[in-house]
Amino acid sequence: MPSFSLAALTALELAPPGLIDVAAACGYDHVGIRLLPATPGGIAYPLMEDEASLRETIARLNATGVTVADLEVVAFRPETDIASFSAFFETGARLGARHILVAAYDPVLDRFADRFARFCEAAAPYGLTADLEFMPWTSVPDLLTASRMVEKVGKTNAGVLVDAIHFDRSESSVGDIAAIPESRFHYWQLCDGPAERPTTSDEMMRAARTERMFPGEGGIDLVSLARAMPADIAVSIEVPTVELARTMDAGARARRALTAAKRVMAAAV
Repeated sequence: MPSFSLAALTALELAPPGLIDVAAACGYDHVGIRLLPATPGGIAYPLMEDEASLRETIARLNATGVTVADLEVVAFRPETDIASFSAFFETGARLGARHILVAAYDPVLDRFADRFARFCEAAAPYGLTADLEFMPWTSVPDLLTASRMVEKVGKTNAGVLVDAIHFDRSESSVGDIAAIPESRFHYWQLCDGPAERPTTSDEMMRAARTERMFPGEGGIDLVSLARAMPADIAVSIEVPTVELARTMDAGARARRALTAAKRVMAAAV
């Protein structure tokens, strides 16, 4: 079995200390922490602006033995300023984080690539990788485009982040994974969804942000995907289920997600 991380989006209602406690109680090895919102005005926990909360989070990490896999979300837009991330990097280093989730919302890919390269350079002294998550509605819509961007910047800490639902919805292929050097994959995200793909970007966004399914309970071929991914990288379980969250608490959802993920990974062996 690989190590497993509880993604922030699975239980976004929990501030980082609570997320860490749930992860520890359920048997996760890591957590992902959302320091920056995915969309303007979205939920996030900016620990770089709250020293007391940052210290409490570090204390919970030390007490439980859970570690931080990734930090979210650096969404590159035309106005993104690389110099503004100093406190973000410093906070990541204090948390012992390993990876940063990056998304591309800049329609000018040459400009994005230039700033992504500078972002990787800035993150490297803090021991952080920068992992580009492709999503069908972004400027980097599929695995091959993400791989080209990462190779173009040429930084050793630049990576490609595969999320199962985006992989399926973008119609990327297992063969595409085999063509990418394993060193470019630092962790990946596991969830499930209906076999029938949404037909519009709005439907894809809504489903990805609020309506995912637990691994093995949908129609995505997760076993083939798991077999294609490197076996020694962490699996981040990202299952936002807004409707279910009304009747099931975060701990129960996190536990069910981990049990389901282990089932899928065992089937992939």
